[in-house]
Amino acid sequence: MALARYKDLCVDVVDEAMMTPFWAQVLGVDVRVHDDGDAQLVGPTPQHGVWLNAVPEPHTVKQRVHLDVHALSVGGVAALGASVLPDWGPFAWTVMADPEGGELCVFERDEVPMYRLYEIGIDAVDAEAIGRWWAGVLGTEAVVDDDHDTSFAVPGAPFDGFVFGAVAEPKTIKNRIHWDVDVAPGGIEALAAAGASVLRRPDEQISWTVMTDPEGNEFCAFVTGD
Repeated sequence: MALARYKDLCVDVVDEAMMTPFWAQVLGVDVRVHDDGDAQLVGPTPQHGVWLNAVPEPHTVKQRVHLDVHALSVGGVAALGASVLPDWGPFAWTVMADPEGGELCVFERDEVPMYRLYEIGIDAVDAEAIGRWWAGVLGTEAVVDDDHDTSFAVPGAPFDGFVFGAVAEPKTIKNRIHWDVDVAPGGIEALAAAGASVLRRPDEQISWTVMTDPEGNEFCAFVTGD
């Protein structure tokens, strides 16, 4: 039984004015600016949404969560402000840096869908364990390869899925990309019982609960009425 449902994505940026059009064009979505000035990327469903959160801290270390995207060409993504990172390969994809240095992987296609997010990649010390944990939380089955990399389709998400890849380095700083989930009443307690930790509860400033999974990856849980 699923403990949560995928809601949307959040990306930390320093220069919101620069990064909003970059990600809108890379992902093939529209921009909505709210009354408080926050920018949101929107598509046909709420699950296409991406919030761009302005933060003061610049990108400093390799991102443990990154986006894989469909593109007609690497050159087209570079024309939007990204750059190719050297010494990342050979792969069937190209590792690039967004205009603020955050890594993303570009998969060249002869044709691309309207929404161009392909997968969300997550570095993990124990990729199989945390991949199976998230698959259980979201109510699906994980697929584990011979290297213990673990992937699964995310129910209700408009992209192919999550891919947890094994790395030796543990998490050290806050992730610049995280996802939000919806939970039913009592869902925060159920997630905590399953191994998540609460970082911040709703207060005068936020209406959601900030949590971490068993490897320390941040996510936000929103309690819904159903």
